[in-house]
Formats: sequence, structure tokens, C-alpha cells
Amino acid sequence: MTHVNQFPKKQTSQQKNFNGIFADIQNVSSIKGKGHLLLEFAQSKGRIGCKNVYYNSDYIDQVSIKNELENLGMKGVNVSDHSENRADYRLISDCINWVAFNASVNIIILVLGDWDYAGLICILKALGKKVIVFAQRGSENPKLIKLVGNENFYFVDELPQLVGNSNKTQPQNTGIVSEINYNEVIEYLIEAINTALSQGKPTVFGRIDQLMRQRCANYQGCSSISTANGKKFNSFSQFIDVAVKDGKIRKQNQELFLVELDKLAA
Repeated sequence: MTHVNQFPKKQTSQQKNFNGIFADIQNVSSIKGKGHLLLEFAQSKGRIGCKNVYYNSDYIDQVSIKNELENLGMKGVNVSDHSENRADYRLISDCINWVAFNASVNIIILVLGDWDYAGLICILKALGKKVIVFAQRGSENPKLIKLVGNENFYFVDELPQLVGNSNKTQPQNTGIVSEINYNEVIEYLIEAINTALSQGKPTVFGRIDQLMRQRCANYQGCSSISTANGKKFNSFSQFIDVAVKDGKIRKQNQELFLVELDKLAA
């Protein structure tokens, strides 16, 4: 996806804009190490009035990302309730309330990728607000892209290019192992599906990818997976398609299921 990577040149037009950031760490863990770029992007759009980050304190990885973002001046909002979509509901409620009491806000920057936020986006657009979405590559919902439009949709890993800092590197990533064996990843995939099912949550791509990242430090998305012949995957969905072809799992309507459970039910 290509974008015009240029900030507005007129400071007077920027000063008229008032925006807010609402980020769901549970859906977009790849924001780690890029919080300063997100803030720089938001500042290029105008004055920032809200910088909320939603996380679950029961997960160490999420707390780590939250702490990093709080050090940059963002506000962590703990949603430790494991009820289905609880973090989504809290973010949606907070965002609507904040917009209601800040009528001058005209841009909302959402860091997420889940279709559950479609209602929020529709409400914000109906109120005349511009909605910009940052999602995690490989777990984005195509319908969400259509809802906000290609010109207002970005992947988190595009932030360096968007703010003109492509040469900046983050020390947090230097110690991460760049490759993990395909068969080992399959084990984490099955474990993640089991976990989501035990929590009564939908086994959609984004949630499974998130759970896999939480349980394996070396797994950093599809690009970290290496097959026996050295092949790399271009997207999480491509990895899933291969796993389905290998008979490891089953896919239906963008949700993942265990083949073992199908055999037991037969």
C-alpha cells in the first residue's frame, strides 16, 4: 500500500486541528518501539488532546508496551476483565465520551484492526470526524480498510516512512531472533487457538496472532517464520493457508479451528 508521505506545510492549518489517539495494544502489539513515531504523526495533524492506550495487566508483554508508551506521555487504561471484547467496549465508550465533551476535535487516530470497532468508526464519521486507522500487518480486517478508505488506513510498520524517520532504529528489537521454525510456530498456533476457545473468544486472525506473540518471544509475525527450504511468508493469512493445506488447522469465515476437535466430534 502506498501513501503520500508528506506532512502539511502550513502551520496555521495544523493549529486548527485537534485530535485524539485511542490504541488497543491487545490487537496491535507491533506498536512497541514506535510510540514516538505515532505521536509525531499525530502532532503533524494538529494538537493532541487524548492519548489513551488500552491493555490487560494480566499479560506481561502488554504491560511492557504500556510502560513504554506511558514514558512517552500516553495514558494506560487497564482492562483486566477477560469478558469477550471488554477492551473494545471500554475503548469505544471512552472515545465517544471524549468526543462528546470535546466538540472541537476533528481527527481521531485509532490503533486497532478489529471489525468490532466498525460501529465506533461509523459514529465518528457521522459526527463529521476524520478517522485514521493504524493496524497490524497481517491481522487487519479488509472491511475496516473500506470503511475508513485507503487514504486514512496505514500499517504500524509504515510509521517510520510516514514521519520521515526510516533511518531510525529501536534498540528493543536488536536482540530478537529473526527466524523461528515453521513446525514450532504450528505448535504455538494450536496453543493460541486452544487459549482463545477456552476464553470463549472468536479465533480470528488478529487475536490468534496476538496470543502467539504473547507466548513466544521469538515469534514476531509471519516474517519471522522459516520453512525447511528457507521460505518466508508475506502475510499471516498466507501462513494460515499453508497450515490449513498441511491439515494442521481448519479455517472458516476468517476464524480458525482445530482439526483434532473435528475428529472428536465426528
